[in-house]
Amino acid sequence: MARWSRRLRSDEGSAAIEAAIVLPALIMFLCLAIAGGRIVTSGSKIDSAAEDAAREASIHRTAAAAQSAAQSAAAESLNDQGIKCASTSVHINTGGLSVPVGQVGTVTVTVTCTVNLSDLLLPGVPGAKTLTSTATSVVDQYRQRGDG
Repeated sequence: MARWSRRLRSDEGSAAIEAAIVLPALIMFLCLAIAGGRIVTSGSKIDSAAEDAAREASIHRTAAAAQSAAQSAAAESLNDQGIKCASTSVHINTGGLSVPVGQVGTVTVTVTCTVNLSDLLLPGVPGAKTLTSTATSVVDQYRQRGDG
């Protein structure tokens, strides 16, 4: 009987049990940290695409040329940075191009990209995350403007 009670009070094997309980939680925490980092990094890439598109739009003279340039600049920037959007939209406010010469105008671009989580995290992860960024660029106040 004394032999059985000594065995029951022994600490042998408790480290393995503790590891079996704690290790899955640590692995899950690590995976969540990596996922959060990937999402934040992708968000900064969308920011960069919006800034590129706004700058490109602000150097054109007409709203039509600015819209076309901003669309292609955003698409090129996202492609160069390795972002694969399931859907992309680029909205451009070209009101600053119609401001009279001598006054400061701005062009604002909003880029929205829906990224599949399987592309962002691990293959097979379901769902998608929509990332949006807005950037504004100043139009040169002394540059000639086109007809709207």
